Amino acid sequence: MTDLTRRSLVGLGVALPLLGPFSWANAATPAPPSRSSPVRINYNESPWGPSPGAREAMRQGIGQCGRYPYDAQYELIDVFTAQHGLEAGQVQVFCGSKLALQHAVVAFTGPRSLVLAEPSYEAAAEAAQARGVPVHNIALDARHAHDVDAMLAADHAPGLIYLCNPNNPTGTLTPRSDIERLLKHKPAGTVVLVDEAYIHFSDAQSCIGLVKEHPELLVLQTFSKLYGMAGARLGLAIGQAALLQRLEVYDGENVAAAPTLLAALASVRDRQLVPQRKADTAQLREQTIAWLGERGFRCTASQTNCFMIDLRGPAQPVVERLAKRGVLVGRVWPSWPNWVRVSVGDEQDMARFREAFAAVTAG
Repeated sequence: MTDLTRRSLVGLGVALPLLGPFSWANAATPAPPSRSSPVRINYNESPWGPSPGAREAMRQGIGQCGRYPYDAQYELIDVFTAQHGLEAGQVQVFCGSKLALQHAVVAFTGPRSLVLAEPSYEAAAEAAQARGVPVHNIALDARHAHDVDAMLAADHAPGLIYLCNPNNPTGTLTPRSDIERLLKHKPAGTVVLVDEAYIHFSDAQSCIGLVKEHPELLVLQTFSKLYGMAGARLGLAIGQAALLQRLEVYDGENVAAAPTLLAALASVRDRQLVPQRKADTAQLREQTIAWLGERGFRCTASQTNCFMIDLRGPAQPVVERLAKRGVLVGRVWPSWPNWVRVSVGDEQDMARFREAFAAVTAG
């Protein structure tokens, strides 16, 4: 949780820059990549990068890198909590939400188990396996949503139940009612972690509003995806103060970099950024899925900046053939060997993907 003692001592040590109005509409058009450059639609990154306002904030933040930017971190917490009706002690900042997820595995499992969906984001399972923690992998249901009932039945007293919603790699949603049922019926002492790395792309309601009434709910969000700051490393953990205290033990009250924090502040203050990028991503995603459907390929019902394609046969050879044509797509999950994940790039990225995909799947 926020260290109020340290916060009170920081005082006026760092003056935050006054950022002018920046918005998505002011974005400069990046120079188109050469056709000799690979199309990188493999890591669910934003093809647009940080917003113009975030970039300007980063430039101004360079001059503050000689000091610890606690003021900027506390201001980000204040802005975020005000936007979501939370208290300062209910938000903590991490250098990427993956770090918060790994700390959560350490804090809340061992010897108690981890329960999660399959396929899903692997970082939680990898952290558990590295510590010898039992892991229960539960298949997604027919809707490609989390099978909450099966997750509840996997262990009578797990330490942590992990839901990535929307899910990575499928991009699919688990209904809010299912998550509320999980919270209602989970064993006492079990922490539920809802990873909302992709929530900004979707129409889903965030679970942040459930934190006040559920002391064992932890919600993660990130600036890596829609906000285009994957290389800047910033994530937020949201939960009741006592739960965040258990998490903070493993982070040591670290502070993120000044340019990153100022870029995050500019991003959350830009009211046009989320709706515009959400709409642009959805348009490119749905155009590509429709094109694939016309050619007989089924895709997951994604609401994120990635989706999966059923290739009706081993996917790995297709991944490799695409790579030879300079199009890098996601890896293959062992439990879904015939499916491949594709991230949504910009228009040129998706045009090159369609060209290469048509060539490698012809005949």
